[in-house]
Parts: sequence; C-alpha cells; structure tokens
Amino acid sequence: MKVILPVAGKGTRLRPHTHTKAKSLVHVAGKTVLEHIISRLEPLPVSEYLFITDENGQQVQNFMERKFPHLKCRYFVQQQRLGPAHAVALAAPAIEDGDDLLVVFNDTIFVADLTKIPQLCTDADGLIYSKEVEDYQRFGVNVVRDGRIVDMVEKPDKPISRLAQVGLYYLKDGRGFMKVIEQTITAGDTVKGEYYLPAVFMRMIAAGQTLRAPEIEAWLDCGKPETLLETNRFLLQGRHHNHGVVENSVLIEPVHIEQGAIIKNSIIGPNVSVAAGSRIDKSVISDSIINAENHVTNMILDQSLLGDVVTLVGSPRRMNIGDHSIIEMDQ
Repeated sequence: MKVILPVAGKGTRLRPHTHTKAKSLVHVAGKTVLEHIISRLEPLPVSEYLFITDENGQQVQNFMERKFPHLKCRYFVQQQRLGPAHAVALAAPAIEDGDDLLVVFNDTIFVADLTKIPQLCTDADGLIYSKEVEDYQRFGVNVVRDGRIVDMVEKPDKPISRLAQVGLYYLKDGRGFMKVIEQTITAGDTVKGEYYLPAVFMRMIAAGQTLRAPEIEAWLDCGKPETLLETNRFLLQGRHHNHGVVENSVLIEPVHIEQGAIIKNSIIGPNVSVAAGSRIDKSVISDSIINAENHVTNMILDQSLLGDVVTLVGSPRRMNIGDHSIIEMDQ
C-alpha cells in the first residue's frame, strides 16, 4: 500500500497560525496534526508515503525526517492550485502496477480501524470513508443504495443523504485510479477552475466500479481555530499527561504538558495542552492550546490558541471592595 498525503494549501481558515508554517504542523493535544495522522496509519503495511506539498514542503520534510526517520517518504510540489484531484495526480509517477492507495487529506484527524480495509473491500473497488452529520448542507455527501455509492452531491439543499465525505479514500487499483484522474483532467471537468475527486469517483461508478461508504467512528476537524479547540478537547478525553515542571500550581484534568514546559503559580485546565519551552506563571488557563516557546504571565485565558514564541503579559489588580458591591470588568 502507498499513502498519498496532500498537505499543500494555505490554511487560510487557520490564519494567523498558518502564516509561517504548514497547516499540517499546527499542534493539537500535544502533537502536530500530521503526527496524529501518521500514528493512525502506522499499523498498515505502507511501503511509501507520498506527500503533495507547496512552498512549505521543506518544513514537512524536516518534520518527517526528525519524527519518523524510519518511514520511506517522497515529496511532490504542487506549483499550481488546481484542486484536490490535481494534487493527488502529482503522485502518479510513484504508483506502480499492483499498488493499492490510501488518500488522506490533512484537515481531518480520523478515528477508524483501517486494518479492516481488506475485509471492507473484498467485493468493492474502493472505499469513500464517510460520517453521518446533521449539517449535511456544508459537505459533499454520498448517496448509498444496497451498500453501494450511486451518486455524490456537493452541499445538497435537501437531505438526500447525510453521509459526508471525510477526506479519507481507499482505492484497490492505484494505477487505474490515476488513469481516471487523468481522464477527468483531460476532459476539463472542473468546478470553478479546480479538479475535485467526486468527478473522478463518478466516472468510476459510471464505468461499473463499486465504491462503498464505511463510516468512521469520529471525524475531528482541524481546519479552523474553533474546531481545532473542539478536537483538542476530544483527544484529551481520558488523558492526563504532565511531563513538564509544575510548581505551586493546580492542574485540572485533562491536560497535556510536554517535557520542557514550566508552570508556576497557576491553574491549568481542563482541556489544555502546553508545548515544550513554554513558561506560564500566575495565570489561569482553560480550554486552550499553548504552543512552543510561549511566555504567559498574569493572564486569564479561555478558549484560546497561542502560536509559537508568543509573549503575553497581563497586569494583576489590587482591590479593596466594600459590602453590597457589584463589579463588572469587561477587560
């Protein structure tokens, strides 16, 4: 099996956190998004990881060489922003006869047992992993009949289906899949000038191939600050890891404090992850992600996301307040 990981893209919904780094290297629950994804793929018999990158590709390569030096990786640069199907097509030179493919887009951390792929795909040509959602109008959805996908609808007005595509795809015949992408691009089958995978899958279905839509257990979106914090809460459930230095402080589970972080005179948690090199003093922080090398002093933070090398200093208040007082402080 070969895995294609399209990690190009500006990550505009996560700005300013993606101004200086690839969106796949944003942290959540003590790891980068990319590390969460790779760790979920390691039980599979993957022979090579194929990354589709942009100008931040060297960051991704450096991370993989440092964190997963044992994995075989190859990198392809997407020079033109022509859509997801175009990005996947760039890996075609690495796909050989007999290769099966797993395509994983990096806006999403998934919870699913991928070791069941052979069992799920015994009588199918591919799997379009899905998740039933209430707000189906926001997604491309699979229309399933008798266990097979018969149609795909982008952002439907009516609940024709609630099975949203989650950006995780398995194709039994990798070379054949690449040929269908090539046909789609040659035909100029675009949406607003970009090539998308549903057009490719519909060509496969029209040719008589069978695609199924197994549901994943959890779909953890990392594409926006608010959903990144939701994912942080989910991943920290049942975990309480303190590898840093904590002095005269209270930790309210769950929290994840990396080795090299220092917490003093503070209340941290619940649902807080603190990266290495950060120093927090005289502060109260909940439901937040604190990245590397931050200095936070005299602050009260909730539902906050701090990038790398941030200095945040507040000021303590001294008060002498009599009976029956009402104090409201907006700032």
